[in-house]
Amino acid sequence: MKTTLRLFILLFILTYQVSSGQSIRNMAFTVSMDNPAAHRFHVTWTPGYYQMLNLANNIENFSVTDENKNPLPWEKFNQNTWQVKNKKSTSLLINYDVKTTRSFVATCYLDEDRGYIMPAGVFMHLAGNIKQPSTITLLPGAWNSVATGLDSIAGKSFTYTAPDFDVLYDSPILIGNLETLPSFSVQGITHRFIGYKLGDFDRVQLMTDLQKIVEASAKIIGDIPYPHYTFIAIGPGRGGIEHLNSTSFGFDGSSLNSREGRIRMLSFLAHEYFHHYNVKRIRPVELGPFDYDNGNRTKMLWVSEGLSVYYEYLVLMRAGIITQEELLELLRKHMVAFENKPGRLFQSLAQASYETWSDGPFGRTNDDINKTISYYDKGPVVGMLLDFAIRNESNNKKSLDDVMRTLYTEYYQKKKRGFTEGELQNVIERTAGKTLPEIFEYIYTVKALDYPKYFSYAGLTVDTTLHELPGPYIGLSTRPRNDTVFVSAVDWESPAMKAGVKNRDVVTEVEGLPATPALLTEKLSSKKPGEKIELTIMHAGSTEKKEITITTKKERTFAIKPVAQVDSKQKSILESWCTDKGVPIKTGKRIK
Repeated sequence: MKTTLRLFILLFILTYQVSSGQSIRNMAFTVSMDNPAAHRFHVTWTPGYYQMLNLANNIENFSVTDENKNPLPWEKFNQNTWQVKNKKSTSLLINYDVKTTRSFVATCYLDEDRGYIMPAGVFMHLAGNIKQPSTITLLPGAWNSVATGLDSIAGKSFTYTAPDFDVLYDSPILIGNLETLPSFSVQGITHRFIGYKLGDFDRVQLMTDLQKIVEASAKIIGDIPYPHYTFIAIGPGRGGIEHLNSTSFGFDGSSLNSREGRIRMLSFLAHEYFHHYNVKRIRPVELGPFDYDNGNRTKMLWVSEGLSVYYEYLVLMRAGIITQEELLELLRKHMVAFENKPGRLFQSLAQASYETWSDGPFGRTNDDINKTISYYDKGPVVGMLLDFAIRNESNNKKSLDDVMRTLYTEYYQKKKRGFTEGELQNVIERTAGKTLPEIFEYIYTVKALDYPKYFSYAGLTVDTTLHELPGPYIGLSTRPRNDTVFVSAVDWESPAMKAGVKNRDVVTEVEGLPATPALLTEKLSSKKPGEKIELTIMHAGSTEKKEITITTKKERTFAIKPVAQVDSKQKSILESWCTDKGVPIKTGKRIK
């Protein structure tokens, strides 16, 4: 997922002791939404025979009865375990409400206009029986549409089935009076776009673009592994989450009405779509089976997320949606974001992946000294260098595409599991036909990236020199809150940092006058490099006057340009990198 988050949900557990010889049946859920203004889904669950049950944090009005509607006792066994104490009942009926408070792609939400279900926050599963099949019946009231990747049951309205809870939890559901755009087919597979409050935009153009994105993506891997796919637009907002045969995302179609907005939205959708390959099927071994209680740590999110960012841009290029210049500019922005922050000196790409649980997907941003990076920035950059390295070492006969295809066929299709770090390195170097120690130093250490070396393989140059930017500079950013001016950021090794100013300090005076952001800007603009500006700073309740020496800011632009004279190898690498049409798409059995 992009702009986005990696979603792991902490659930509650219910245990129930059953007598020997009983079998576990299909589990059935009914979700009603009779009073959407109350922001609560009501869930009835008839699970048959089971042992453990997981609940979401917002469970209310939980009750259990037996087959004769007699109440059964239960207790909260520990922080995430609820236990029903009964050995005689042949079946149970569980009722509960799920309270919803926030409209967001990662959370359930219900109001008068629509309902959005993230299944792991609504449907309870039996611990030890994650492979249990289930049936979901929705009672949508006056609403007439449902968007989900789940398979429907013929002849039954708003009724769906999942072969196990991994699939169920991976299938969000949007309910309401939704708009369905004309579908398209790729290799006989139907792709739908359904959503809420889509906005004003060219619907035909969007579906044309999405078809090109799906075709270009599928040709990289050479297979379409699902029976149908659904793009689920949950309404205006940010964020998106990938799933096996669907993606749910915030969407406002009006953003498609400018060139910049169209590229941004289509990049976002290409990223989430490509994830059904890279994360859901091509995945680090640590990302499955999922631990729904504790989450799964891995050092390879730079593959899962970083390479998905890299491929979202390549897909748009190969689909004919963006130009080569736009492709290079999109990647350059990630280089600038990574290289002009101090975290590159402290945290490796592998560490950023592993520490995402504490640092967040974009690194810690509020530290006084920012010592973290984002695998969303360094990941696609390393992916680009790796791709150029493979193409160069193989005389342009192989590329990163071949690595992704091999991971897909060898580990997802044949071994039906994820890959280890060692297996990933083996596939990469086997594809290149040579060991690539420097590339792996870029992953596991903070070694500086040699851009000129790798970009030259494709006949490109990169400007890595420091350029002096116009205007006075102290490296201090502020934000007002009521009548207070807070320090929101202090640049690494800037004059403000050297003077001892820290993030979240308060600027009370500028040159002896009550501080405002406008006054700070005004006073700075009147100064020249080498002069000083006096700020009164409050830190931890005490104030101190600080004289900060003004300088100019120096920054690398990482501007990318083609080399004037290229040889045949460089020319072929650049051309195939941008225009590679991939491999034929397989048809046949669809593997979930």
